[in-house]
Amino acid sequence: MLAFLLVAAVSAGTTAALTYREARTALLETAQDTAVTSFRDQVQQTAFGLPMQGGEDLESVLRDIARKGKPHPWVVFAEYGSVRASSGENPVSTVITPELRRAARANPHGSFERVVKDGVPYLTIAMPMVFKTGPYSVVPSGLVLYAVMRMTDEQVNVDALLMAARDGALPGLAVALIPGLIAARSVLRPVRELRQAARSMGSGRLDTRIPVRGSDELADLARTFNESAAQLERSVRELREAEARARRFASDVSHELRTPLAGMLAVTEVLDEDADHLDADTARAVRLVSAETGKLAVLVEDLMEISRFDARAAELNADEVDVAEAIRKTLHNRHWNDDRVRTDLPTGIRARLDPRRFDVVIANLVGNALRHGGAPVTVRLRTETRSPSAPTLLITEVADDGPGIQPAVLPHVFDRFYKADAARTRSAGSGLGLAITLENVKLHGGTIHAGNRPGGGAVFTVEIPLHAEEAGG
Repeated sequence: MLAFLLVAAVSAGTTAALTYREARTALLETAQDTAVTSFRDQVQQTAFGLPMQGGEDLESVLRDIARKGKPHPWVVFAEYGSVRASSGENPVSTVITPELRRAARANPHGSFERVVKDGVPYLTIAMPMVFKTGPYSVVPSGLVLYAVMRMTDEQVNVDALLMAARDGALPGLAVALIPGLIAARSVLRPVRELRQAARSMGSGRLDTRIPVRGSDELADLARTFNESAAQLERSVRELREAEARARRFASDVSHELRTPLAGMLAVTEVLDEDADHLDADTARAVRLVSAETGKLAVLVEDLMEISRFDARAAELNADEVDVAEAIRKTLHNRHWNDDRVRTDLPTGIRARLDPRRFDVVIANLVGNALRHGGAPVTVRLRTETRSPSAPTLLITEVADDGPGIQPAVLPHVFDRFYKADAARTRSAGSGLGLAITLENVKLHGGTIHAGNRPGGGAVFTVEIPLHAEEAGG
């Protein structure tokens, strides 16, 4: 739009300027040529007696020439040696310039000049009197006549031309604005529709389409966008259907496995009790089956839990708990009361948590640290307020003294079934522990971060908004 208006402004301004210049030149040249021709004719028709002895007769002649001035009255001046005379009150003109006097002496055919004096435009004409000595030769007589003519009327006409040019250019710009707006609208409207459609698709409405108008490049762009959006919608729908089928499969398989696994666990417990009375090979096989059955049971339970998160069926049953006591209970139930686990648990910190899910978070983090890190594992608890407007955070840190987590592994530690060592085909856990921990922390409205301590060892930090109930509330 700005470029269109700029071109229109330059075009209108250039046209107005050229028109003004030509009209002004024609107007001034007409008045100038008329005055110069008339003055030359008057001078040629007037006879002077030389040498001059006085100025009264000369002034009379000058007044007679001035009365015949065209196209406006003149004031005529004469200079002859030291003699100065004029048809007006002052014998000497302040408008006649030295340059014009020098030109008059150099050019026997006369000269003229436009002068502005005190804001008033004048036309000054110099016409030397000469003696003709041959067909093409003349001799200066020493007498020079000057005509001074005001050009106020021409200046008024020039100013009127300037205003007309300006007033003509402004409506031209206004008229140019209308097709400019139409052109800009025809280009910008499809672009706005494309932007709105892209924003709509970004917010999840994949059925967004753009109306196609015409057959230009913008219409082709709209068609391409619609085709891409349709293809994306089909692909996303297929991915969602595949994801739903995968969730149903995991859930169905987990449910179907629970019943036979319950029977298998009961049988393996009986076999474990009698393993000491069996021969060495049979006892080793029984213990292996029992251990693998236990791992399979843990995997099935984790799959069922993660499927509930995927189906958005997980619920948070929050209650006010003593956080330090809840952590101690988690460690005690798993027999982590020895020197392998150290605690820094201030008393008096109460928060609204789901006790079962918080127990899973602490158990998974401590178990992961003991399994993949190095003892001793330290569990620290504290609260922190980072700004007056921000809620108080309940911060739980689980750190170990192992080798730490490799930088390439850090972004993937919470991925499902992720293996830090590609050569390790099996792990002691199900591969879903940290993923379940992440989902439980999110369900509390918190965040979890994995990192390495400066002195070595991995550290997992859980931050949950502290929503402790008021005493007696």
